[in-house]
Amino acid sequence: MPFITTSDGTEIFYKDWGPEEARPIVFHHGWPLSADDWDAQMLFFLDKGYRVIAHDRRGHGRSAQVSEGHDMDHYAADASAVAEHLDLRNAVHIGHSTGGGQVARYVAQYGQPQGRVAMAVLISSVPPLMVRTERSPEGAPIEILDGLRAGLADSRAQFFLDVASGPFYGFNRKDADVSEGTIRNWWRQGMAGSAKAQYEGIRAFSETDQTEDLKAITVPVLVLQGDDDQVVPYKNAALLQDRLLSNSTLKIYPGYPHGMHTTHADVINRDILAFITG
Repeated sequence: MPFITTSDGTEIFYKDWGPEEARPIVFHHGWPLSADDWDAQMLFFLDKGYRVIAHDRRGHGRSAQVSEGHDMDHYAADASAVAEHLDLRNAVHIGHSTGGGQVARYVAQYGQPQGRVAMAVLISSVPPLMVRTERSPEGAPIEILDGLRAGLADSRAQFFLDVASGPFYGFNRKDADVSEGTIRNWWRQGMAGSAKAQYEGIRAFSETDQTEDLKAITVPVLVLQGDDDQVVPYKNAALLQDRLLSNSTLKIYPGYPHGMHTTHADVINRDILAFITG
């Protein structure tokens, strides 16, 4: 399996499919998952002639379960290490949820200054700031985030099952088209990772202020979110991202859940393709 080793000695697993000369699309997964969460997108864009890349965040999936570095700075640095190792140019970077925060920091601090990034896509993403503060009065109360930590620490296996079968995909909604396979796949990915990395990752995705990251990005960005996102409410996420970004296109999907890139992959893939091809 392909790995790179970062400057602090962390082994990062990545997938790299398609012709080396094809335009690269890089996928950044959400918490607490792995690169496997992008199967529907990677196969779709591979078939369209793109080179598709995704890596497992440190402490997640097949990457090393290191003790330290579970913060947005390290996430972005690790993403940059993969991009530099593969010498990716003219790339499109796509992030979901926590992965959207990773994309924002990577593009602002690495990809854009290095001239490696041409476009970005944020799907149901956490920036600018998820937790409620004086600067973010509509954010999530810290008690909700503490509840996530408690659920993970008390019974990670049951907690992950509850999240996947409930709010993540909107399967707790009346008349939802529940997919047992999707639930099991989410659980499988989550349980493959490090409990410590996932526990500390809650702070990374919820308490990292990325206002300045968004302001610094000048490449075109597609912002996508469902208005029935029960994990990252769109009014505190996509709407604010669109205001802070200087070159963004916003699309809100009525009734779509947090994990809409899986539940509505056909629609999301089509809209991303349209954005990339102009």
